[in-house]
Amino acid sequence: MAFLHSPVQQGAPVAIIGRTAVCLASNTHCHSLVKCMMAFATPLVEGESISNFLTSMEDEGGLQRCGGGGLDAELYYVRNDVINHCALSFNLLIPSETSSLHFSWHAKSKVEYKLGFQVDNPMAMDMPQANISLQGEVPRTLSVFRVEISCTGRLDSEVTILMQLNLTINSSKNITVLNFKRRKMCYKKLEQEVKSPTSDKNSSKAIFDPVNAAPTTSTRVFYISVGVCCAVIFLVAIILAVLHLHSMKRIELDDSISDSSSSQGLSQPSTQTTQYLRADTPNNATPVTSYPTLRIEKNDLKSVTLLEAKAKVRDVAISRERITLKDVLQEGTFGRIFHGILIEEKDPSKEKQVFVKTVKDQASEVQVTMMLTESCKLRGLHHRNLLPITHVCIEEGEKPMVLLPYMNWGNLKLFLRQCKLVEANNPQAISQQDLVHMAIQIACGMSYLARREVIHKDLAARNCVIDDALQVKITDNALSRDLFPMDYHCLGDNENRPVRWMALESLVNNEFSNASDVWAFGVTLWELMTLGQTPYVDIDPFEMAAYLKDGYRIAQPINCPDELFAVMACCWALDPEERPKFQQLVQCLTEFHAALGAYV
Repeated sequence: MAFLHSPVQQGAPVAIIGRTAVCLASNTHCHSLVKCMMAFATPLVEGESISNFLTSMEDEGGLQRCGGGGLDAELYYVRNDVINHCALSFNLLIPSETSSLHFSWHAKSKVEYKLGFQVDNPMAMDMPQANISLQGEVPRTLSVFRVEISCTGRLDSEVTILMQLNLTINSSKNITVLNFKRRKMCYKKLEQEVKSPTSDKNSSKAIFDPVNAAPTTSTRVFYISVGVCCAVIFLVAIILAVLHLHSMKRIELDDSISDSSSSQGLSQPSTQTTQYLRADTPNNATPVTSYPTLRIEKNDLKSVTLLEAKAKVRDVAISRERITLKDVLQEGTFGRIFHGILIEEKDPSKEKQVFVKTVKDQASEVQVTMMLTESCKLRGLHHRNLLPITHVCIEEGEKPMVLLPYMNWGNLKLFLRQCKLVEANNPQAISQQDLVHMAIQIACGMSYLARREVIHKDLAARNCVIDDALQVKITDNALSRDLFPMDYHCLGDNENRPVRWMALESLVNNEFSNASDVWAFGVTLWELMTLGQTPYVDIDPFEMAAYLKDGYRIAQPINCPDELFAVMACCWALDPEERPKFQQLVQCLTEFHAALGAYV
C-alpha cells in the first residue's frame, strides 16, 4: 500500500533519501526482517531540509541483531519530483518483544509537523504514544523521540500500526503527508486483569485527524462502545461454540461407506470461496478471528515423563523374546521402522508380520517419550481404515518398541512416489479411480475419528499405510518428524510442525478441530492426485500464514478433474464452519468414484 501524500508542487524539488541495511535473516536465527536499520529524509524546498532517521527497532534501548548478513544501499522515497511508491509501501513486521520505536530527526530551517497514530485492532494494541507533542516544530539539532507500541494482552492478533506525519514548510498549503505502516504480532496473556475501557489511559486517544488534532468526547464514547460490543460478541461466540460441541455428540455409527449415504451431499462452494481457492487468485474476504474449536496447548506432549508414557501402555506390553526384527523399512536420525515377526503367545508355532517402530541408542529420553506418547493417539479405536498399535515392548535395558499390523506396500507417501517413478513405463500401474478409492478410505477413517471426537492433527500421506489390495489405513504420527524431516518446520517456537498441511487457525492460534483435520485431508487428497508431491514447495514456511490469509492455495494438479479439485477447495475454506464434514466428503467422493467407473 503506498502512503497518502499531497501532490508535489511544480518547481519545488523534493528529495527523500535514506540508507537501508537489509537484514538477510536465516530461518533458525531470526524471525523477521525488522531487526535492521532504516533511514529517510523528507522534502527539500528552496534550500530547506528536514531529516528523520529511523535508527533501529529497539526493545528497552537494545539494538536487536539478525543472524544473517547485511546489504547497505541508498533508498530514495522521492527523487526529482517522482515518488517511489515501492519504497513507501514497505509494511515492516516488528518483533513481538519490541515495545518501542526510536526516531532521530532535525531540520535546517523552520518546519512544522503534526504527528498521529492509528491501529486497526484497538482490542489487541493500545494507541501508540510518543514522548513528544503531537504537533509542533521539528528541532534544529539532531534529537531523538520515542514511540511506545504496547499490546493489551487481551487477544492474539497481528496489528497494523499507522504513523502519520504531516510536514508544513513556509506555507500552510505546502503540506506533505507521510504514512508509515508497521505490523506487530500481539499475544494474549494467560493471567491478566483486563483494564476497563474507562480506566485505560489509552482508551481516550482518538485516531489522528489532520484537521482536528484534539479528539472529541463523542469520538471517545464511540470507540469505547465499539470495544464493549466486540467483547460481548466474543463472549456470545464462545458460549455458542461450547453448546455446539456438546450437541455434536452422537451414537457411534456403522463403519461401512453405505451408512454415510444418508448424510447431506457436499454443497458447492460459494462464489467467494471459489474465488480465492485458485492458486493465482487472492482472497479479499476478511478472515475470522475466533473459531469454535478445542484449544490444544503447544507443550501438552512435553509435559509427559518417560515413566508416565510407559505406564500408559503397560497393559499391552509383551516380552522381547516374541519379537524378531527383519528388514529396516525406514530410518531417520534417531528412529527406525522394521519389518518384524511376532510369535503368538498361545501358540508359538504361529506368527504374524508386524511393523516395529523403535529408536536408536543415541535417542534422548524426550524422543523416546514422544514416540510412546504419539503412538497412543489411535489406541483403542477399531475401524478398518485405522491402524492403531497392538503391542509394545518396554523391558528394562531394551529400547522401547511399538508394534502395528503389517501392510506389505508400506508407507503411502513412499508408495505414491514409487508409482510416479514407474508411471512412464507402466501408465496402468495405478489409475485415477484407484486414487479416489484411497481418498474415500482415508475419509472413512477420519469420519470415524470425528464421531469419536478424536482430532488427528497430523493427517498426511506420510501417516498412512497401504497393502497390495490398495487398502489404506491411517496411522499415528510417531517418528514422522524424524523420518520425514522436510515435511516439518520449526517457526521459532521450538516445535516442529507440519506447516504445509495445517489450517490457518492452527498455524496462527494453535487451534485444532475436526475442521482443521478436514483442511489437512484436502492437502492429502492433493498429495494423492500428484503422486506424493510436496504441497506449497515454493513457499517459505515462515510465510505460510500470510500466504493463506491472503487467500492463496496450491494449484490444481495436472490431469485432476475440476469436480475433484472443487472437493479440495471446499476443505480449504478460511472459516472452519464453511468446510465440509467428513461424512459429506465420503458421500461426495463415493459418487465421484462411481461416475469414474461408469466411463471405464
